Amino acid sequence: MAYKVAIAGATGNVGREMLDILAERRFPVSEVVPLASSRSIGQEVSFGDKILKCRHLDTYDFSDTDICLMSAGGEVSKVWSPKIGAQGCVVIDNSSAWRMDPDVPLIVPEVNADATAGFKKKNIIANPNCSTAQLVVALKPLHDAAKIKRVVVATYQSVSGAGKEAMDELFAQTRSVFVSDPVDAKKFPKRIAFNLIPQIDVFMEDGFTKEEWKMVAETKKILDPKIKLVATCVRVPVFISHSEAVNIEFENPISADEARDILRAAPGVLVIDKREPGGYITPHEAAGEDATYVSRIREDPTVDNGLVLWCVSDNLRKGAALNAIQIAEVLMNRKLITPKPKAA
Repeated sequence: MAYKVAIAGATGNVGREMLDILAERRFPVSEVVPLASSRSIGQEVSFGDKILKCRHLDTYDFSDTDICLMSAGGEVSKVWSPKIGAQGCVVIDNSSAWRMDPDVPLIVPEVNADATAGFKKKNIIANPNCSTAQLVVALKPLHDAAKIKRVVVATYQSVSGAGKEAMDELFAQTRSVFVSDPVDAKKFPKRIAFNLIPQIDVFMEDGFTKEEWKMVAETKKILDPKIKLVATCVRVPVFISHSEAVNIEFENPISADEARDILRAAPGVLVIDKREPGGYITPHEAAGEDATYVSRIREDPTVDNGLVLWCVSDNLRKGAALNAIQIAEVLMNRKLITPKPKAA
């Protein structure tokens, strides 16, 4: 069986990654249709060894399309995802628009694949925030083993999480520093080159940013509503891959060695943890890889049943495009969708 797949937002960072991953994983497609806004109609994108021209989202008929991978932003998704779902096409949405809707499953396949079956209420499935996705992949097997009570996480998030313009700004600012030109900040509230910005998304009334709130709310929905979590999210001058320093408090005893063995056996996780210089994974090494890497696993002496670890993953892949395609694979493998008859 082969599926007709549309990609909305095909010219963006995540959309292009989706095209690459569909080809890499040999997802069974009868046709791939790249969709974009009016300014990108006719723009070419690559899918395997093919070159495809973008079509207009506003005029595309989804009635014979099986899956729409939506990566066109929250405002577009709010308008279009229900319309697409109503035409019988399953939307896997990468924005924050539907994540907290009780009728929309929020899925990380290694963590809560069974919840995918609830998609039929709206024909929409939500992808979590990139920083949440890698975190819950690492937390899930540890939670199953010793029951997590509380998590304190500090993120070190790459600029690609804010889009191509953000990557361009880091590049331009870095060049400006080296040639002693003025450094202009447009996409970010402060200079990002050779700097850190402790703000991702807008501030909320309680002083946390919306990115920090997303990590709390999404972890509870995906993993366990009883888990207490607090986050500090920081943008760093790295192009690709998010990193996280994670402190975990458990109900039951668990040693660093036990955690290391549990994580080594966990789906989607690769443990690189040698207690020597370089015996850990950095964002540069994780870029282009599918795994969520865990390093520096150690016991936290300041709390009972505490662990500390370092977690790194490619935010464009596991944090976005790869996770969406893994969701599509769950739908296919569990026979939750079947291809529609295609027009002759």
